[in-house]
Amino acid sequence: MTFCLKTVIIPPENDEPIKNAVILLHGYGGDGNDISLLTLNWKRFLKNTVFLCPNAHEVCEINPSGYQWFDLSKDDEKYILEKSLVAENIIKTFINEVKNKYQLLNKNIVLSGFSQGCMMSINTGVTSEEGFNSIVGFSGKIINKEDLQSRLKNKSKILLIHGDQDEIVSSTFLLEAKDFFERNKFEIQTKLLKNCGHHIPIDASSLALNFIKKNLKI
Repeated sequence: MTFCLKTVIIPPENDEPIKNAVILLHGYGGDGNDISLLTLNWKRFLKNTVFLCPNAHEVCEINPSGYQWFDLSKDDEKYILEKSLVAENIIKTFINEVKNKYQLLNKNIVLSGFSQGCMMSINTGVTSEEGFNSIVGFSGKIINKEDLQSRLKNKSKILLIHGDQDEIVSSTFLLEAKDFFERNKFEIQTKLLKNCGHHIPIDASSLALNFIKKNLKI
């Protein structure tokens, strides 16, 4: 079976049977290979887990060697929302393909992403008919709070991590997301990392790994 998105697939070590999946969504201008670096450490501790790192469906406007979930070169909130909804539907199709291929349920799937990929993980995760095992986001934000408020369908557990020196996506968006989800009675954890810019340092990776292990009960 082929997926609707070109995907880097990292199977479990030692041919272990697949019982869980972690889907990793890259940032603006990145690709599946970039975000797959997280699995170098994670895969040793997440037994029976397949990692799937898809390329976004569009070539990046400002970096043709990479991909985008939606175009960020246009400063138009309505346009960005419309394009993010298109991406969201494509990701949901991809998730259904993953579920069918590996015979998994939403409760066996973790959605994670960096920056623009974090935005898509949040939107896709909490607007799906059925909740996921958990959602883990790095350096992202809620794309449009009014839109998301009107489409909430589940209360997946969430962990959001952000650097306090992020020069691309302000860390104030972490506080906004925390407030939004707490008001909507989500179980959410957040971590603001000191002296950290727009990247995923080792301590952020470790925090995320421990959160995922706990929720997957590994």
